[in-house]
Amino acid sequence: MKSAIITDSSANLSKETLEKYPNLYMLPLQILVDGESYRDQLEITSEEVYEKLDSHDLSTSLPSNEDLYETLDAIKKDGYTHVLAINISSGLSGTFNAFRLVFKEYEGLTISHYDSKTLGAGLGYLVEEAAKLIEEGVKTDAIIKRLDTLRYEDSLSIYTIETLKYLRRGGRIGKVEGTIGNALRVKPVITVNDEGVYVTLSKTIGSLHRALLNMRKILVERFENDPIDLTIHYGDNREKAEELGEKLKSSLNIQALRFSRLTPVLGIHTGPKMFAYVAKRIK
Repeated sequence: MKSAIITDSSANLSKETLEKYPNLYMLPLQILVDGESYRDQLEITSEEVYEKLDSHDLSTSLPSNEDLYETLDAIKKDGYTHVLAINISSGLSGTFNAFRLVFKEYEGLTISHYDSKTLGAGLGYLVEEAAKLIEEGVKTDAIIKRLDTLRYEDSLSIYTIETLKYLRRGGRIGKVEGTIGNALRVKPVITVNDEGVYVTLSKTIGSLHRALLNMRKILVERFENDPIDLTIHYGDNREKAEELGEKLKSSLNIQALRFSRLTPVLGIHTGPKMFAYVAKRIK
């Protein structure tokens, strides 16, 4: 038994992570600009997306079936017999279902399929955990149980944004209150619930700064002094993200801190003025 992992680009994995695990394969979601398709991260950058966000017709699409079939063929050619696929939440994208349909008819590999019910670094942490456990020889069923614990008990993904218009435009607003929030100058703290859709975890009246303070409070209440790894996603302001990270170090027991620009296919739905905190408890 030789196992590979497939995920999609919404996991926001770094090049270093992809290179660290040779059995890890990433399928790019697609970004449509005025009807022309680009592979996320490979053929279009965050800067290009934000530059065009208000002046062009931008939308997102699923990874191509052709890319998925080619990847499965490559996995089989590389001698793998089993695949664990871990995708962006089925409540936020059709990617999980598109993969499922291909997996149903593909022959020659034993495929297990996991709906992460999350995205971004929340998904990335699940993928990295699975890759590590595969290296340790852990069986697939046990890996999936560990992923459930990590996803639903030992991690938290929260973010805030300057405006909800991009979420609304892309149809990703979920259960997040939009019109009322704008009218009252409410900055929501958004999370992905256990069903894998966006919900408002908390609200702050006023500035983005107040929402970020609220996010810090939420993290402290959730993890207290437990050791955690933390990823800070940002849109167009790395300097501010690093400043936030330094302040969080005084309130949380952070073991590893990462700064990660949000992948373009997700940035379309948040806009450039966003920050996310994704934490996982270390056991």
